[in-house]
Amino acid sequence: MENVRCEGSNICYSDQGQGEVIVLLHGFCGSSAYFEQVIPLLSSSYRVIAPDLRGHGASDAPLGAYSIDQMADDVLSLLNALEITNVYLLGHSLGGYITLSFAQRHGSRLKGFGLIHSTGYPDSDEAKEKRLKSVSTIQNDGITAFVDSLVPGLFAPGAAPQLLERAKEIGYKTPPQGAAGAALAMRERPDRRDVISATALPVLLVAGAEDTLVPAERTFTSDKANVTKATISGVGHMSMYEAPERLAEVIKDFVHAPVTKK
Repeated sequence: MENVRCEGSNICYSDQGQGEVIVLLHGFCGSSAYFEQVIPLLSSSYRVIAPDLRGHGASDAPLGAYSIDQMADDVLSLLNALEITNVYLLGHSLGGYITLSFAQRHGSRLKGFGLIHSTGYPDSDEAKEKRLKSVSTIQNDGITAFVDSLVPGLFAPGAAPQLLERAKEIGYKTPPQGAAGAALAMRERPDRRDVISATALPVLLVAGAEDTLVPAERTFTSDKANVTKATISGVGHMSMYEAPERLAEVIKDFVHAPVTKK
């Protein structure tokens, strides 16, 4: 892992391979380690950058509520620090919300973008209430108890126990104030389905056939010609662990496709 200081905060990131740049943004209570099986499959053909988002992993975790725009601006600061002009930006779950914010406000820096088990919809009133309960659990019971309750629902039934244990191990390293800050950021995010429907950029939407957190219909919100939709069978919310080879194949096809069409 490498480290840069951006706008007063330390951002840690993985940077592997050469070529077209793909930036991977992990989900809530994860880190760049979420992509530890996918990065080797991509970095033989591309330069793959995977940061630890604000409040996660080894990056700084300021106190207080975060915003999705703020977390997207962290990604912009990282690209500026690395002097990278244009990238393919792909976000898993929370990372997808950040990707949409980035695409809406910094679209000129993108060659394409995508959501992996994520959605342009905002939180429902019920989901917003659950975010507050999550913050309460984190503050009162600790991050370990919260992660233990969170992780089983991320995977499809019958997933290998070692995959759940690895996701928990990564989650335990999330600073409690970071998890709380990110939960509040997700709670306040706006509806960004229009970012997908309005863009002329290539868009990738990836759903897990057994994802109960973000079912396919909440991911596939556009049928435009520039939108590529992929459903990965047998997986829940964590295809980077449940089917890393398949996810890497979908990403490679997406990044290569705009080149072949020119």
